Amino acid sequence: MKTPNRIVPLIEDGVIDEVLQQLMSGKEATVYVVRCGREIRCAKVYKEVAKRSFKQAVQYKEGRKGGNSRRQRAIDKGSKYGRKQQEAEWHDTEVNALYQLERAGVRVPEPFGCFDGVLLMELVTTEDGDVAPRLNDVVLTREQALEDHATVMSYVVKMLCLGMVHGDLSEFNVLVDDYGPVIIDLPQAVNAAGNNHARSMLERDINNITAYYGQSAPELLVGHYADEIWALYEAGELHPDTQLTGDYSRELVAADTDSILLEIEAALKDESDRLARIRDANEG
Repeated sequence: MKTPNRIVPLIEDGVIDEVLQQLMSGKEATVYVVRCGREIRCAKVYKEVAKRSFKQAVQYKEGRKGGNSRRQRAIDKGSKYGRKQQEAEWHDTEVNALYQLERAGVRVPEPFGCFDGVLLMELVTTEDGDVAPRLNDVVLTREQALEDHATVMSYVVKMLCLGMVHGDLSEFNVLVDDYGPVIIDLPQAVNAAGNNHARSMLERDINNITAYYGQSAPELLVGHYADEIWALYEAGELHPDTQLTGDYSRELVAADTDSILLEIEAALKDESDRLARIRDANEG
């Protein structure tokens, strides 16, 4: 196949020896299977900011500011240099998240570095050597759903203990190999302490995942995992090995109808965006 332009310099430098096939293409990047010496890996080629269609990008960037630096001023101004720095920031967020999460015991593809818009990382496969499927393509038993949901929730807890929220977690951003779930796609990961939308993003992540596993294990749908995790986090009582129960009772307070209506509108929009992603994935 024709070598993508962004991968050509990596072949010239001997980082990649050969592009074998295109694995998948999404709104943010195209992923290729590549050969690096005797190793088969994947190369995630990020699309340029003008060609991306990731919505609500401003919400995800909140909390990433690096002071009154030339780089940040250029990003805010939208200059050519600023757009280039914005691209680098987007890539760096995912690379840094992968390294941090791997060290923290969260299963993610092992990263091998990012080279000018190309993230080189482990190709997650089954024991038979096939590319690991996404969660939405896996048929689960009730027992598997319960076990894997618990595993993903433990990963969410470990991420939050690092001060990180995935921000776009769903059945489309989880791979499943013979050893269980693997979390992927982290360029939009947000700083939990520095982003005002962190809680709502965490809730959406957890609700998306729980709703999917709940199709096979309906008892999961009555759990309040997002409320439980965030309450422990705010109280400083969340730890990487915290065992969740799904039990949580909200303190009764006078209803704020305006806030409730805003939450309903936000939830409807989130569901609309989620259905749109599902349609795009099915059409792709």
